[in-house]
Amino acid sequence: MFYTPDQGHGLPHNPFNAIVAPRPIGWISSRGADGQDNLAPYSFFNAVAYVPPQVMFSSTSAKPDRDGTKDSVANIRDTGVFCVNILGEDLQDAMNQTSGPWGREVDEFTDAGLEKAECETIACSRVEAAPAALECKLTQIVTLPGEANFVVFGEVTGVHMRDDCLTDGLFDPSKYRPLARMGYQDYTVVRETFTLKRPE
Repeated sequence: MFYTPDQGHGLPHNPFNAIVAPRPIGWISSRGADGQDNLAPYSFFNAVAYVPPQVMFSSTSAKPDRDGTKDSVANIRDTGVFCVNILGEDLQDAMNQTSGPWGREVDEFTDAGLEKAECETIACSRVEAAPAALECKLTQIVTLPGEANFVVFGEVTGVHMRDDCLTDGLFDPSKYRPLARMGYQDYTVVRETFTLKRPE
């Protein structure tokens, strides 16, 4: 099968996000200028640089009360900071609850029964139970072609890691089993890893 996106695929559901998979999920916490906390998952997310450490996520839809975008991007535009909470398998139900189309007045931490912790380098809440969290200062927001497509880049200014996720000085995915997005409504959990040495 071959198709061009401008002509359509003719399938029951768009295969694009199932082809680019699995994708790590950035569970983005932000705080509005009014002090209202927000938490939402984004599967267009990744690390993009080592020095200084930088991450990105993209938002691809909008809410009627947020001027062409969603709560996360609107908050980050206003305050210039956000936090990426890393997801483990045990947090999948809470993550799914925070993905709903809730009004800007809803605190997703409270709605999903999650305990908050305050960040150290930025004015933002983070998920206390997350295996790791990356505190970020906004570097730029890039507008992509299409409606409501924005990529948010941030420099990591603080890193939290749960002590029980460290093994012999290494951050150990087997301790929390990362949750990743497949296509459609599907997810996967990383339960096995292997090592490959690069050629010298």
